[in-house]
Amino acid sequence: MSVESIYLTVLIVSGILVLLYILFGDVLDGIGEGVPFLNPVLILVFLVFLSATGYILELINVMNSFFILLVSAIGSFILTTLLNLFVLVPLSSAEESLAYSEESLKGRIGTIIVPIPKDGFGEVLFESKSGRIAKAATSYDGTEIEEGLHVLVVDVKDGVVYVKPYDERSLYRSDF
Repeated sequence: MSVESIYLTVLIVSGILVLLYILFGDVLDGIGEGVPFLNPVLILVFLVFLSATGYILELINVMNSFFILLVSAIGSFILTTLLNLFVLVPLSSAEESLAYSEESLKGRIGTIIVPIPKDGFGEVLFESKSGRIAKAATSYDGTEIEEGLHVLVVDVKDGVVYVKPYDERSLYRSDF
């Protein structure tokens, strides 16, 4: 078996594994959490870069096979590091910034889209730059709240927000 066919086989297999990881990678996401340099994506990308560079350099046949492997490994390490620093790390932090937690809803102002009856449940809509969130809501003090009113989230329990009517004018009122 020639060295070119070994590089080509590794390239094809690692390319297929990258595609499979893209499709079914959620199953293996926990592997890379403890040790970041053992992330399956980085290992597969390293193999793709290594085998592609090695295959091309073997076809050109300008150097010794051991030297080609060394150059390919160094180049692959550099490219994989750059990919990790400038693509994968920013993508992972961007994904986290779009999420919200129930605790982050406390203190937010929303609009009632389904009226809240006395001692009952309705629905409130929160708007932000990343989208809209509709949550089940009930009145904090057990009063009725009409549709279209702005409300302030006081508490969140079991996926239900506890709200009270919010009057923007009360912020500017002075009792002094």
